[in-house]
Amino acid sequence: MAPAYTGRLSRERIPALRLPENSMDPDAAYRFIHDEMMFDGASRMNLATFVTTWMDPQAERLMAQTFDKNMIDKDEYPATSAIESRCVSMVAALFNAPDLDPSDPSSATGVSTIGSSEAVMLAGLALKWRWRAGGERTGTPNLVLGSNVQVVWEKFCRYFDVEARYLPVEKGRYVITPEQVTDAVDDNTIGVVAILGTTFTGELEPVAEIVAALDEVAASGGPDVPVHVDAASGGFVVPFLDPELQWDFRLPRVKSINASGHKYGLTYPGIGFAVWRTPEDLPSDLVFHVNYLGGDMPTFTLNFSRPGNQVIGQYYNFLRLGRAGYTEIMQALSDTAQWLSREIATMDEFEVVTDGSGIPVLTFTTADDVGFTVFDVSRGLSTYGWQVPAYTMPDDATDVAVLRVVVREGFSGDMARHLADNLRTVVDGLRTIHRDGHPPRREHFHH
Repeated sequence: MAPAYTGRLSRERIPALRLPENSMDPDAAYRFIHDEMMFDGASRMNLATFVTTWMDPQAERLMAQTFDKNMIDKDEYPATSAIESRCVSMVAALFNAPDLDPSDPSSATGVSTIGSSEAVMLAGLALKWRWRAGGERTGTPNLVLGSNVQVVWEKFCRYFDVEARYLPVEKGRYVITPEQVTDAVDDNTIGVVAILGTTFTGELEPVAEIVAALDEVAASGGPDVPVHVDAASGGFVVPFLDPELQWDFRLPRVKSINASGHKYGLTYPGIGFAVWRTPEDLPSDLVFHVNYLGGDMPTFTLNFSRPGNQVIGQYYNFLRLGRAGYTEIMQALSDTAQWLSREIATMDEFEVVTDGSGIPVLTFTTADDVGFTVFDVSRGLSTYGWQVPAYTMPDDATDVAVLRVVVREGFSGDMARHLADNLRTVVDGLRTIHRDGHPPRREHFHH
């Protein structure tokens, strides 16, 4: 790999897969890496990701100043530790955890994590430990969840020897139903997972209805099964757009919730949260105590060392925005998503699957007999710099393929208009190819 610079210290070839023999000038090293990164896509035009790609400059400064703070060293960095506790308390209160003392952060039971992936693992372990403590068990523990879950749940079940009981979706229904849940649970079920904002379509699963069905099962002498809500995508949306919707700890059967601060929590990756309804819902033997960093330090995480700047960025957002700010932003994103879905609905070539009214995520598919696929559309949009994923639905609906647009902060109404215009142009080109059998003629560039 030879850099295209002729400065005094940048003429030598740079090995790609081995340490270079000599040192480099810091500016040359910076420029070499900086220019290679230009081959990445533009993050703000990446409509595939749920992860935050824009923050206030003030938040960026704070996060840059706290890269060196190790989150696990609570005695050495007591201010960072206190801020983490405040964030956990704010999230627990947002999700209506009972018996919280507004002056005591320890009254909230939860941890900050590396995204929702770690939070899912911790919540799943707590479910398994609570099931195991419920008496003599003879069967294999199982977890009931939809085939529409994020892959981290599959990882949890495989890594920790839990049978995954996947409930299938079907064409036109991409969430699980209470009837499916009650048919699947038994005495070895450690929990049921309901999703608040699915990865595939952005839909909200019917948490309250699932809880009510499980209440009936328990009341009739069946298994008393807890519910975990995977709110990775919707945890920082629904409380602000639909605060009356009951999906959280207001439902006593909901014992734990995970949420991603780096999604609609509006913080750069990777920050997540796992919170439990009460201290009793987090088995104490999962919490370790160490003293080799100074003082007694309880810890319940899979990771150990990690930068404190993720928590600092989240705390900045909580203080900067408050409930009013989050509500305003989520409403704006929802409005943009629904406007874009209405524009797409006017195009005969597409059918809208979800319109962004649950969380600001919309999905759409091609109409019958249009002569091209969603994968063709995705490739066409990429020529304009847009990254719009095309994929098939999960089991029992794999014959349905969709495009998904995640509307995040930084994706403005004006950008949505450009996307709609580019989508029409792509469709025109694909329609011409389908009709004539060759791409449209391109005019030579001229002033």
